[in-house]
Amino acid sequence: MPPNFKLQCHFILIFLMALRGESRYLELQETAEYDPFLLFSANLKRDLAGEQPYHRALRCLDMLSLPGQFTFTADRPQLHCAAFFIAEPEEFINIHYDLVSIDCEGGDFLKVFDGWILKGEKFPSSQDHPLPTTERYIDFCESGLSRRSIRSSQNVAMIFFRVHEPGNGFTLTIKTDPNLFPCNVISQTPNGRFTLVVPHQNRNCSFSIIYPVVIKISDLTLGRLHGVQSKKPPAGCGGIGDFVELLGGTGLDPSKMMPLADLCYPFHGAAQVKIGCDNTVVRMVSSGKQVNRVTFEYRQLEPFELENQNGNSIPEFCLSNL
Repeated sequence: MPPNFKLQCHFILIFLMALRGESRYLELQETAEYDPFLLFSANLKRDLAGEQPYHRALRCLDMLSLPGQFTFTADRPQLHCAAFFIAEPEEFINIHYDLVSIDCEGGDFLKVFDGWILKGEKFPSSQDHPLPTTERYIDFCESGLSRRSIRSSQNVAMIFFRVHEPGNGFTLTIKTDPNLFPCNVISQTPNGRFTLVVPHQNRNCSFSIIYPVVIKISDLTLGRLHGVQSKKPPAGCGGIGDFVELLGGTGLDPSKMMPLADLCYPFHGAAQVKIGCDNTVVRMVSSGKQVNRVTFEYRQLEPFELENQNGNSIPEFCLSNL
């Protein structure tokens, strides 16, 4: 099965799970008669590279990974709509309102959320995001065009909206800016390599991979002695300052995921683990007293690897649920 098709199927599964749940933040009840994941195609990205700005209609339920200008026009009352935006790991997302024609007094709304929400679970989690949850929402009906441009704090953002009157809607432009020190990231791909650097900042950073994967950590710099410590609850790294933890779960919010392993000490070499969860997170906790860095590779597990739990794996959690 081609990797792009696997990616599309996996995100479709997540959206279907969200559609079956209830959320006080977001309800997606529209039936999609299209493939909202077309823009994840690497070939399409290459084809459109010289044709900016890219234009197309925005759908009631949509996902976009390309900059461009997008217009939503209601053809009937659309009451539960959302669009998810994802950029490269080293990019911020800029959302600019070009034109907005909605009836706020009549119950319409248009809101930006700094991150993603599915079934009430947030990425980044409240523990990892620099803003409190209430400040991560920007409501057009409250701010108007005084906040015409909004920049995300990481490589994902979303809007959700309600438009009652046919013909009303909005146009927005999506651009990206470079992020020199990406902190919270959702990977677009099931395979890759990344270096997470936290330079003298008291913050927590999560790198999310929405696949069961093998992770190989090749370098960890924390400024302490060499070694790797496996998770043995209730003991862990929390008492010694900065550390990296591996998390696994079925939702989006790292704070609600299961801690699987702690890496408490610097090392250079190879530490590999197989994690068969729907979502795998590499999370760095930093005190701000030093420069922390972790380099890792990841690839999606093949079906036969999910069945074979031998080797350095986490068999007691997630694998039995796939």
